[in-house]
Amino acid sequence: MSKDGKKSGAARVPKMENKRAFFDYEIIEKIEAGMALFGSEVKSLRDGGADLSGAYARIDDNECWLVGCNISPYKQAGVRNHEPLRKRKLLLHKRQIKKIYGKLQQKGFTLVPLRIYFSDKGLAKIELAIARGKRQYDKRDKITKRQQKSDIDKSMRKYRK
Repeated sequence: MSKDGKKSGAARVPKMENKRAFFDYEIIEKIEAGMALFGSEVKSLRDGGADLSGAYARIDDNECWLVGCNISPYKQAGVRNHEPLRKRKLLLHKRQIKKIYGKLQQKGFTLVPLRIYFSDKGLAKIELAIARGKRQYDKRDKITKRQQKSDIDKSMRKYRK
């Protein structure tokens, strides 16, 4: 352990993020959920072998499922390896699922995975977001604002010295 009381190995555990989701969607609310995984999937996640691009979550029969998440096969698992693109059950309370389902019934809302990480206890968690898709002009506006801010910062550098 280091001086601040945290394990040094916890800082090296990779976080798998869906950076595209922040660009394509307007995030309304964030939700943390557990994941029901096989052992080979957990080991592969610890190696950073997950891809959230194109993944989404859905509610079927009062259960929440993660669909389209690619967790690469673990090399040392051999025959007992997992299927990379299988549906994975997300662990939420019933009232959380009902609340999410009610919001998803409104027009334009979807359930998007933002990142996969490991909690302090070492459990695999996923951060979901109730989001609304952005329009093309919103994306263009965001790009131009970012570019303008960058140009202003560049021009201000010579005056800061």
